[in-house]
Amino acid sequence: MAIKYLAIIQARCGSTRFPNKVLQKINNKTLIRIIFERLRKSKKIDKIILATTKKTEDDSLAKEINSLGYEVFRGSENNVLKRYFDAAKKYNPHSVVRITGDCPLIDGSIVDKIINLYERSEADYCSNVIPPTFPDGLDAEVFSMSALKVAHKNAIDNFQREHVTPFIIKNDNFKKNNLTYHLDLSNERLTVDEEDDYSVIKNIFKNFYPEINFSFEDVMLLLQSN
Repeated sequence: MAIKYLAIIQARCGSTRFPNKVLQKINNKTLIRIIFERLRKSKKIDKIILATTKKTEDDSLAKEINSLGYEVFRGSENNVLKRYFDAAKKYNPHSVVRITGDCPLIDGSIVDKIINLYERSEADYCSNVIPPTFPDGLDAEVFSMSALKVAHKNAIDNFQREHVTPFIIKNDNFKKNNLTYHLDLSNERLTVDEEDDYSVIKNIFKNFYPEINFSFEDVMLLLQSN
């Protein structure tokens, strides 16, 4: 069956600030497993895969995702644009959804709203980060396979290749759109970059346990009251 929307979650264990963060556990589930389970609530995504590196330190991450029944693509550590392109090429989707492994509170309904806007506006690229109005940690980008192909072929500097989408974002030949929230919550942190972030996220999930598919609005209400 043709894949219209392929979600590629990029993650690795070699984070300098918080090594192995994606394999840290909350209520006996790894952060990376929680991301997959929450993203599965999207009604628009056809397939979700992990794109990680070929380094031995990421073997345990690949094993974790395989054990959950998902596929893993392994590629370049630093040339993440090539890793994305090679992973996507294997499945030949119409469009790619980019999610990073530090977002355990990713909200499938927000991803679907971005995809709906992407479709309605016939964009090549759509996200909720240019400019950001959602909390940090709810970031998602959607772009066409053809745009990814152009970026992979033409992006030359290290920053463009390490961060996947800067070439598309800066290129005026691509039609772009952005999903905004009615409030500017971009200063709120719901990402896991350091151990302090992990403590906050862990407390949020413990509050909603055993439910893991609560909305980001539920989280904001919790943060306001606590």
